[in-house]
Amino acid sequence: MSNTAASALAVPAPAHSAVIDGPRTGGRPAVHPDGIGDIVDAGRRSAYPHLAPPRTAPTPGRLAAAAAAAAAALARPSLWPRRRGRWQPAPRPARRHATGRMKVSTLALEPNGFAALPAPADGIPGTGSVLRLVAGSAHLVSTSPDGRMRALREVPAGRTLSLGSGGGRWLVNTGSEAAVVVRVSG
Repeated sequence: MSNTAASALAVPAPAHSAVIDGPRTGGRPAVHPDGIGDIVDAGRRSAYPHLAPPRTAPTPGRLAAAAAAAAAALARPSLWPRRRGRWQPAPRPARRHATGRMKVSTLALEPNGFAALPAPADGIPGTGSVLRLVAGSAHLVSTSPDGRMRALREVPAGRTLSLGSGGGRWLVNTGSEAAVVVRVSG
């Protein structure tokens, strides 16, 4: 290769580079990273929402695993909710395996008692929830907006029931003892 060809392939110096001016420190010029925004902003939140990483909802498998761990922690009756018929946050040992945006709540129902399942948050796509029975027996009733019963399903003991989107669901204790249910949503 001749010298003319080598000079034609030479890469020109970049037009935008760090500004080198001011006092010299230790025999080297001071460097100001004013033109290098990526280096200056490294590790900070972006001011541009379209550059932020997406917030993903927990997968159904992660929700089910958190529900199973919470149900195992609630196997001790001393951790069961004191108030009956109301959803309330689970105690700390039951929430320990729920990570990220997962919320763990518990419900204790007296025999023949019932409670509505909270409706999913509006405007948040991809939120899901699962139910797991800790003790007793219960059924899940789905109703239409006018109050008619659409479906009835048993909440199986030892298994996790995944719920789809939509509201109008009720839990009914169909046993002769108190029923305790764990709900994990994300």
